[in-house]
Amino acid sequence: MDRPVSVVEHELELNLVLSPEHSVPVPARLTYGSHDPYAVYITFHLDTGSPVTWVFARELLVEGTFRPCGQGDVRIWPTRSGRRSVLCLALSSPAGDALLEAPLPAVAAWLERAHRLVPPGSEPAALDLDGSLAELLA
Repeated sequence: MDRPVSVVEHELELNLVLSPEHSVPVPARLTYGSHDPYAVYITFHLDTGSPVTWVFARELLVEGTFRPCGQGDVRIWPTRSGRRSVLCLALSSPAGDALLEAPLPAVAAWLERAHRLVPPGSEPAALDLDGSLAELLA
């Protein structure tokens, strides 16, 4: 029996930091779904016509709202930009590196909605491994 998939999304504007004095706005969408309960998706809507999506652990994003975390391709930390609380996301790929700032209150509110959908610690139940295995063997 298929379980219904529930999704929590939020459109927001991030700032791509080009230098300490200059940044450009980048529209983005945060997505979390019960079908993939350990992951969060951030899709950047760039001028190239093709959106770019990054996927990483929900737990990493949660921890990053409180303290610096991550290593390698995704690093996240909270800070202040003037009077605003922001969440910094440093993303590295073979195509290059990017530093983005997201409004921390908006990300935290979205994470609360994601936690109501699939509470932390209940991810295995959301996966329905038995149902998926039965479907594979059918």
